[in-house]
Amino acid sequence: MKIQFHKCPEGYEYWTDDFSKTVKRIWIRNLGHFTYTDEKPSSVWGFWDTKKEVFLAPINSKKPGKVVDFRNTTPYSAMQLNLNPLMSAFS
Repeated sequence: MKIQFHKCPEGYEYWTDDFSKTVKRIWIRNLGHFTYTDEKPSSVWGFWDTKKEVFLAPINSKKPGKVVDFRNTTPYSAMQLNLNPLMSAFS
């Protein structure tokens, strides 16, 4: 199966590392210039389970969460928004 994935936002890049034997951790890196560091800040976009072929939302960088539908993710994160009905009506 070919992984469907977002087009990387301008000024960012994706990279992966092996989280476990069957799970890849997907990172997003900001390529902008920051005065407080020479390193490029990164955060976890989400996780990819290679065995089940599903995306997992991140709880944090060291813990994958629940399975997510790719259509409900953004180019910046697989983390799901927890909106009440009124908030979701305006998004």
